[in-house]
Amino acid sequence: MAGCISLLRKRRSSVLERPGEFELIARHFAPIAGPGGLGLIDDAGLLRPARGYEIVVTADALVAGVHFFPDDPPGSIARKALAVNLSDLAAKGAKPDGFVLALALPKGWTEGWLAAFAAGLKQAADEGACPLIGGDTVSTPGPLTLTITAFGSVPAGRMVLRSGAKRGDVLAVSGTIGDGALGLKAHGPGAPAWVERLSSSDRGFLADRYLHPQPRLGLAAALQAHASAAMDVSDGLVGDLVKLLKASGAGAEVDLDTVPLSEAARAAIMADPALAELAWTGGDDYEILCAVPQGEFPAMAEAAAAAGIALTTIGVVTGAAGSIEYRERGRARSFAAGSFAHF
Repeated sequence: MAGCISLLRKRRSSVLERPGEFELIARHFAPIAGPGGLGLIDDAGLLRPARGYEIVVTADALVAGVHFFPDDPPGSIARKALAVNLSDLAAKGAKPDGFVLALALPKGWTEGWLAAFAAGLKQAADEGACPLIGGDTVSTPGPLTLTITAFGSVPAGRMVLRSGAKRGDVLAVSGTIGDGALGLKAHGPGAPAWVERLSSSDRGFLADRYLHPQPRLGLAAALQAHASAAMDVSDGLVGDLVKLLKASGAGAEVDLDTVPLSEAARAAIMADPALAELAWTGGDDYEILCAVPQGEFPAMAEAAAAAGIALTTIGVVTGAAGSIEYRERGRARSFAAGSFAHF
C-alpha cells in the first residue's frame, strides 16, 4: 500500500512540476524566436517585408498517427513539421521570414519530450533561416497535433505559381523520388519482407528521408529567375504532376525511366519490382517539380548544380490539356491512383 501511495505521489509530483503555458513558452520556445516574435510575450508577431516585396504564406497540419508515428522521436516530428512548410516556400521561390506554431499537446506529455521537440524545431529553424515569431499551445484529449504557418517573401509579382507551365517547357525534379514513401515502410511497424532484404545502411537512408525531409531552399532563387511553374512533391510525383498541369491547362509526356532514384530506392525495387509504382505515387518526397522553358533550362540546371542540388529532366509539357502520357521501357504506362489523399 505504501508503495502505491508513493507511486501516486510521484505521478502527482510530475504533473505539478510541468510548466504552465507561459513558463512553457518562455522556457522552450522563446529561445527559438526571432526579433519578429517580440519575445513571445505579446499577442502577435511582426513581419516587415522589404519595399517592393510580397509575403508568401503556407500552412501544414500534422497529426500523430496520420503524418507521423506517435512514438517517433520528438525532435524528428518537429523538424518534419517545419521542413514541409519550408518546402512549399522553396517551390514558390520565396525566402523564409518566419513561422508560427500551434501545438496541441495530448495527455501524458512530459517536459523531456517537449525539450527534445523544441531542440529539433530550433535545428530546423536555424537551418532554414526561419525563426519562430508566435503561435499557441493548448491541451487536447486527442492525438498530438501541430500546425505550422510559415511566411516567406518574394519580389512583387515574382512568386512561382503552379499555373504557368507552357507547351515545350522542360519538366524536371530535384533530388530523388520515392525515398519518403519507401522510408515510411522501412521505418514503420510491421515492415514488409522486402525491407529485411535491404542492407542496414539502405534501410537507415530511407527511414531518414521519411523522418527528415530536406526542403530545397537552395533552388528558390533559381526557380524565381527561370521556372514558369513549380510545386513541391508531397503527395506523390504522379499525382502532383496532375495538379500542376491542371492548374496550367496543359498536358505532358513523361519518361518514367528517367525519374531519379536513390541507390537505396533502387535496391528496394530490385527486392520487389512492384515498389516502382509506390516510388512514383507514394509521396513524402518534398522535392521540387518544375516546368522550365527550354531556353532557360541550362541556366536553371547550372544554378541547381551550384547549390549542390541534383536536377533531372523527366519529360516535356504539351499543349494537350489534361493528357499525360507516361512511358516505361518504351511502353505506355497508366496509374489507377496517382497520389496520397486524405479524403
